[in-house]
Amino acid sequence: MNHQIMQQAADVVQSRWGDLKPAAGMILGSGWGDVVEAFTIVDEILYEEIPGLGKPGVVGHAGRLVRAESAGREALIFQGRRHFYEGEGWTAIALPVFVLKTCGAPIVMLTNAAGGIRGDFSPGDLMIIEDHINHMHANPLIGDHDPFWGVRFPDQSNVYDSELCGTLGKAAGSAGVPIQQGIYLAASGPFYETPAEIRTYRTLGADAVGMSTVPEAALANAAGLRVAALSCISNLAAGISKSPLTHEEVTETTQASMQRMTSVLSAFWKEIANHD
Repeated sequence: MNHQIMQQAADVVQSRWGDLKPAAGMILGSGWGDVVEAFTIVDEILYEEIPGLGKPGVVGHAGRLVRAESAGREALIFQGRRHFYEGEGWTAIALPVFVLKTCGAPIVMLTNAAGGIRGDFSPGDLMIIEDHINHMHANPLIGDHDPFWGVRFPDQSNVYDSELCGTLGKAAGSAGVPIQQGIYLAASGPFYETPAEIRTYRTLGADAVGMSTVPEAALANAAGLRVAALSCISNLAAGISKSPLTHEEVTETTQASMQRMTSVLSAFWKEIANHD
């Protein structure tokens, strides 16, 4: 990771929005971008204008940093993420977390689309991530130690804040949306997994699989931010699904589930805004 470039990115954001006081930040994954419509948008910056971030390389990621507000509190929302499989290294992936911490956001909410491994999942279900498995065969903290990310060997016993997980569950209940909890496994992509790999992941204890989120969650936790994360089960995983896996199915399912996704995150935002 290039600390200098990430600091330049934070400087761009802070010079544009010097009075920013975010109650939390969000990084919206595949298909989640329309959630911003539940907020009042104050201003936005295109990713191309932020050093080190650049345009997302996959459909379903708008590529905007949005300054927004709701329930009397400010949010900093990354509308789209960069992925490890894009081949540009860790800087662009870590940069949103770096900016959120630098701008004073105490909480980061992560979202993604995931393949369902557990037998009781159906496309469109929402899952609170309670723990993760890093199966990307890579780690963003490999290299020289940067004190920005905390200690050299970060503890990961509680990456996902238990209180925030409870708040997500409460928010789903108040929104009338059924919610699941489970363990998310991150693979590097961009291949979808083979049926044999899915059987292995099930044996390892994974409930859902995707190609993101774990690096940001681990970095945010190491840097001292409180982390919550939510998956939309956009498809059943290989060997479970009866049809070939496609990104089009991912985007179609998340669009069909947008009302429920937005309702849960809106209720979650009100909970953390009122609590604070």
